[in-house]
Amino acid sequence: VQLQASGGGLVQPGGSQRLSCAASGFTLDYYGIGWFRQAPGKEREWVSHISSREGRTYYADSVKGRFTISRDKAKNTVFLQMNSLKPEDTAVYYCAADGKYHASSLWYKDKSEFDYWGQGTQVTVSS
Repeated sequence: VQLQASGGGLVQPGGSQRLSCAASGFTLDYYGIGWFRQAPGKEREWVSHISSREGRTYYADSVKGRFTISRDKAKNTVFLQMNSLKPEDTAVYYCAADGKYHASSLWYKDKSEFDYWGQGTQVTVSS
């Protein structure tokens, strides 16, 4: 079971970037997939989530309206489209997957609930 995050880089404020999270060894459709980010000196924070099967999407208030999470079943890949990027979006972005049952409806915001993690991809928003 492996997750491979990619697509990071340097982008100017107001620009766009698309991150990819490719899975191998399991089918993403059966897992909840989350994106988290960690800026230097800060805790890793939840960014977005797409639920298993139904594909319901959720966003942190800080990215709502700017970021879009989606899933391509044929490619077994989840994407995070990031628009109107701000310097405060600068961080290492991680994708994570989990297929367990969760009693809490807000489990996806808790990084400790995820069993599988990608290696992270750096996004730098700067002029």
